[in-house]
Amino acid sequence: MNIFKDLMWFFKSEKKSYIGGIFILALVSLGQLIPPKVVGQLVDHMREDTLTERMLISYGSLLLGIAAVIYVLRFLWRIFIFGAAVRLSLLLRKKLYDHFTKQSSEFYQKRRVGDLMAHSTNDLQAIQQTAGDGVLTLVDSLMVGGFTLIAMATTISWKLTLISLIPMPFMAYATSRYGTMLHKRFHAAQEAFSSLNDKVQESISGSRVIKAFGQEEHDSAAFKELSADAVRKNMAVAKVDSLFDPTISLIVGFSFFLAVSFGAFFVVQGEMSLGDLVSFTAYLGLLIWPMLAFGWLFNIVERGRASYDRVMKLLGTEEVIRDNGVKTAISAGDIMFRLEEFRYQKDRIPALKDITFNLKEGQTLGITGKTGSGKTTLCRLLMREYDTGEGSIFLGELDIASFTNESVKKLISYVPQDHFLFSASIRENIAFSKYDAPFLDVKEAAERAAVHEDIAAFKEGYETVVGERGVMLSGGQKQRISIARALLHGGDVLILDDSLSAVDAKTEEKILNSLKTIRSGKTTVITAHRLSSIAHADWIIVLDEGRAVQQGTHEQLKSDEGWYKDTLQRQALESLIAQGG
Repeated sequence: MNIFKDLMWFFKSEKKSYIGGIFILALVSLGQLIPPKVVGQLVDHMREDTLTERMLISYGSLLLGIAAVIYVLRFLWRIFIFGAAVRLSLLLRKKLYDHFTKQSSEFYQKRRVGDLMAHSTNDLQAIQQTAGDGVLTLVDSLMVGGFTLIAMATTISWKLTLISLIPMPFMAYATSRYGTMLHKRFHAAQEAFSSLNDKVQESISGSRVIKAFGQEEHDSAAFKELSADAVRKNMAVAKVDSLFDPTISLIVGFSFFLAVSFGAFFVVQGEMSLGDLVSFTAYLGLLIWPMLAFGWLFNIVERGRASYDRVMKLLGTEEVIRDNGVKTAISAGDIMFRLEEFRYQKDRIPALKDITFNLKEGQTLGITGKTGSGKTTLCRLLMREYDTGEGSIFLGELDIASFTNESVKKLISYVPQDHFLFSASIRENIAFSKYDAPFLDVKEAAERAAVHEDIAAFKEGYETVVGERGVMLSGGQKQRISIARALLHGGDVLILDDSLSAVDAKTEEKILNSLKTIRSGKTTVITAHRLSSIAHADWIIVLDEGRAVQQGTHEQLKSDEGWYKDTLQRQALESLIAQGG
């Protein structure tokens, strides 16, 4: 029952709803005590041949009135209690979503999308059920059971009541035992669902790659294996779950046997009337629900506790980048980068080491090097996706950590290597950071990114829906739409992380010329493998295994012996061969 203690913060905030619902449940429980007593009195009147027509109409009207009142009250407590449970689900879902949006890239590198989705759906549903059905079964079973036992003991026979309760300790032991087993198995079942959910998401997202390599059967087999594992673990839950009702029914049946056997004996001995025995068995029938509800309660509580633990563990993940800054940046100013060493968590080898550069406001920095040399990591440090570790980044005269994370994001426009597009129209994707941007501004950004003509060729133009992750577009079109999105954002610093790799030389030149025109006086950082993308940069850094092995202008580097000169010559030769072909 620790889950109710854990949720006490919510019960306090919704105390009016829960108090109102519990009060109405109490009225319903009291109302249910009247019909068995009325039936018992009717039986005694019939046995004594004293039942009159007026008496029968009065008793019938009373039963109908009670039924009508209970009908209305049951409607009301559902509004109070279940309504509050839905609000808990809404609150936790918002907390989870807010938590997700605040996390760094490192958080998502460690966790699977399917697992996060399982937390946001199945786990929240189990917690909602605990705050709704769990509270109902706990309160209602205690009230109905308590009021019924009091009525049985005080108005009929306390002896027969005690005799009928003899099997109850066995039920308490059995349900407690089953509850412990259920908690462990349900936790494992939820983990299996997370893995299955992740596999489905991954297979759908990578469907084109799966088909291209003819791996449909292998992928289907992997899915079947995960699905079978989820079925096995859910069957393990179902096996424990299925023990509750038969166990409780057996114990309730034994209680009825004791009640009827000893009750008949008491009637013969004259200690109680036949009507009292009928009322007593009717009251005992009312106890069936509390007993069943008690078992169901353990089921709900253990599911809710397992899910609540999973959700709280996720919400307890601390932000890697703490927003301790207080400064709100107006402009980026000069960028001073001083880094002794940076490594990803748990990595032994530094991702970047001994890198220093000064970038004046309005200048362009080019970053190049082999694949895996640290270009993207450097960009992520500039955007403060990670703390710099042993080093510092200054915007103007202030450390980047002194600015709020929100202000840093407003200063920087970013085009990542993975050109993610939302399943929305092209216009909505370009205007992602400025939903209210006029169409002319969207169009101008597309023209600057050399993608307007491609968009105009589509039947729906800018209203063309690109599909999930931009599946309807080519790689070059996705790159240029991402560039247009960044240009419309208009940050003081533009970072293009290998964002011209999928366009031809002519389109690349057109985009670079546009950048020179519209970003005059603003800072630009470009990472690239193709050196023509950064030849115009004011300063170029060559990275190798996280170290800056060369720095200088294009003219300086093409004259110095090293990786830059060798790569420039090789790419020039490849270009000549391509033109000759």
